[in-house]
Amino acid sequence: MSCPECGLDYENMPVEEAVAAIRDFGRRYRAPLTRLLPGEDEAVLRARPAPDTWSALEYTCHVRDIFGFSEVWIRQTLADDRPELKGPTNDEAARTSMYSEADVMAAAEGVETRASALAATLERVPADGWDRVGIRDGEERSVIFTARRAVHEGNHHLLDIGRGLRAVRAAAKEAEADAADARQSGAADPGAAD
Repeated sequence: MSCPECGLDYENMPVEEAVAAIRDFGRRYRAPLTRLLPGEDEAVLRARPAPDTWSALEYTCHVRDIFGFSEVWIRQTLADDRPELKGPTNDEAARTSMYSEADVMAAAEGVETRASALAATLERVPADGWDRVGIRDGEERSVIFTARRAVHEGNHHLLDIGRGLRAVRAAAKEAEADAADARQSGAADPGAAD
């Protein structure tokens, strides 16, 4: 089954493909964070396209943390019998780790570091380890499910980052055009300022 939004068929993804995808996320997340358009600064990466939608930076921090938690949960699941997989909710992590105030390059490096650690852990999973389960919020999560879910999170949120940056840039362009129109209107009607 594919994700209806990002199109990724992660539920049937072979292990080797999942590991390769995870290894590649460091490069793929660095790209949108370092390719600012002329005249832009990091503010575009911190801007939310809508009040209830995360910024490019916030999504990057979220994925960094997902990779980190996934790696820890997989190690726990391989070491213990049906361990309780603990971790904050997405919103708790965003608040406590102050995603919106993170250093952009540190966030990008964090994705790369944690993706690399997760991929290395996955490469060491024994053949009989993929079906071992841990418990997260009362739900059984196998090692293979956790690996595939990490790939989906990484892929899906790259889509969110691209959409968000396009929306933020379009809004900035519109605000710029409105300001130019206002200046032009003021110049055309000198008495308007009276």
